[in-house]
Amino acid sequence: MSLRQTLRGMALKELFTGMTVTLRHMFKPNITIQYPEQRTHISPRFRGEHALMKYKSGRERCVACKLCEAVCPAQAIYIEIDAESQGQRRCTSVYDIDNGKCIFCGYCQEACPVDAIVLGPNFEMVAETREGLLSDKEKLLGNGVKWNDQINANLKADAKYR
Repeated sequence: MSLRQTLRGMALKELFTGMTVTLRHMFKPNITIQYPEQRTHISPRFRGEHALMKYKSGRERCVACKLCEAVCPAQAIYIEIDAESQGQRRCTSVYDIDNGKCIFCGYCQEACPVDAIVLGPNFEMVAETREGLLSDKEKLLGNGVKWNDQINANLKADAKYR
């Protein structure tokens, strides 16, 4: 080592540089959010927990085309078509999504021709077992009813980008 490097190391220049950065930021206001009490703004394009939507008449939108199941890269969606609905409008008897497999890419929402499956605003999905991460048709329809206003507002705000 050269004499210059030795003197620089003894002067502890790096320590004083770090201390000045610390002192500079010490007197700025905090940006920490106290999470359960305070919430941050969530983008309208956020992709959270899935929801199945209904028409205003109360009939579900899904026409059992199975495009969402086909386009899912994680193969997290499983759909069975109701055999009794072949003569009339097709419906699903089983619509399951495994949130443990899902990568929340939004391809299912983009592929749906009738906007039946959407990704909602909920990011607080917690489960203690693997079975708790499975969403069946009733839960998905319940999510659609619960977040209907917020999902419609998010879709309206995002419409200019689609």
